[in-house]
Amino acid sequence: MRVGTFVLAAQFPGQGPGEALHRAIRSTEVAEESGLDSVWLAEHHFVPYGVCPSAVTLAALLLGRTRRIRVGTAVSVLPTQHPVALGEQAALLHLTSGGRFTLGVGRGGPWVDLEVFGGGLEAYEKGFPESLELLLDWLGEPRVAGRGERYGFREVAVVPRADELLAGDGGENPGGPEVVVACTSPKTVKLAAEKGLPMLLGMHCGDQEKADMVALWRSTALAAGRSPESVREAGHVSAGVAQIADRPEEAVEMLVKAMPGWLRQGLDAHVTVDGRHRVMRDPVAYTELLCGLHPVGPPRLAADRLAATAERTGITRFALLVEGSGDLAATEENVALLGTEVLPLLT
Repeated sequence: MRVGTFVLAAQFPGQGPGEALHRAIRSTEVAEESGLDSVWLAEHHFVPYGVCPSAVTLAALLLGRTRRIRVGTAVSVLPTQHPVALGEQAALLHLTSGGRFTLGVGRGGPWVDLEVFGGGLEAYEKGFPESLELLLDWLGEPRVAGRGERYGFREVAVVPRADELLAGDGGENPGGPEVVVACTSPKTVKLAAEKGLPMLLGMHCGDQEKADMVALWRSTALAAGRSPESVREAGHVSAGVAQIADRPEEAVEMLVKAMPGWLRQGLDAHVTVDGRHRVMRDPVAYTELLCGLHPVGPPRLAADRLAATAERTGITRFALLVEGSGDLAATEENVALLGTEVLPLLT
């Protein structure tokens, strides 16, 4: 079982962005100290839901501050950035960290970001497969040309090569950085499966929905010619929420008091690029749903819920939101308990 944290750098009501980012950094340092496997960094623009606008930039800082823990993006949004630029950054982080970087990518949402960064709605609705293909080419080939509808350019050399990690650097993946795809629809599940890329599945999904997506991924990957061994060993990641306390009621109360205010403020700030209607979840009901789905409660309950998800879905990697209290000290304690009290029950 590989348990890590999911960091949004959430800005709770009454807080500034500096406070949210400091909490993100400290939670990562405590995660490494407490024996957790990884930290996954979200990326958002123009909203207090998460104040990290560049997951790869924050990943660079955290890789420099740590020595063992893996750092991944969850996710870098492809429609708002050039896949070659992202590929160069991923290669750099992979090589300089000794293979501790994971590049998570996704399609994002139909937000005003598309207007600001020039991708436009078409990049969101149709451009993800082309961007992903170009990114994978950059991470795996010595020379790459752009031959798609959106990206067209002459062949250029890939420098630095992501697969040039030296064995003496202690790298875990000399073939290049791991790439994970955020999947919320069957279409994206099939795309990831055809490429043989593991999925990142959202914290709003229950075990049955995640199990169904894993089953679709496996059948599609096998049909695409992927080996049974690679299909069995695919490292899918389940996102969730974790809050550890002596009593279940104490953990739930902490999240229900803090998370709805953050959700309401953060999600209401999203603006669609084309004015389409958005139906927002009720923040209190959503928080209660997350508390019921994920490891929220005493260590034994938390471990049992993680084990149950693994058994039902086949997923053994977790990215758990640990900052739901909105408080720095409480977040540090939560991360420490996750590593020292919950993790030993899973090994």
